[in-house]
Amino acid sequence: MEPVAGTPFAVVHLDVPPVTSGLAVGALVAGIASILVSLLVICFGVAGANYDGVWASGAFTVLGVLAGVAAVVAGLLGHRQIRRPAQPPGVRFTGRGLAVAGVSCGATGALLSLLGLALALAIALA
Repeated sequence: MEPVAGTPFAVVHLDVPPVTSGLAVGALVAGIASILVSLLVICFGVAGANYDGVWASGAFTVLGVLAGVAAVVAGLLGHRQIRRPAQPPGVRFTGRGLAVAGVSCGATGALLSLLGLALALAIALA
């Protein structure tokens, strides 16, 4: 408590508990979705090579890369939000590990999607 000069009152600063960053959680969810979609790309490319599976693989590649890029961007923004210092009445954010995991899962999912499309094209052309 800090007394206010000239009055019988005092100011109390309530401690606000830290909050998990929504951007970090969203980055992790999008990164995991990107990895799951990349598995679909590989499955459609390998199993459906004789049945125009390359088209389906290409469509899912776009989805996987978009989800991966979104995860990387959201993870970097979440990490920046977590690093930002907050004054005592402000809200502090946690979830640095979630943000890092979201960035790594998003990048991995986007890369696997592109590699799956390359594999599907190689199988279809062979």
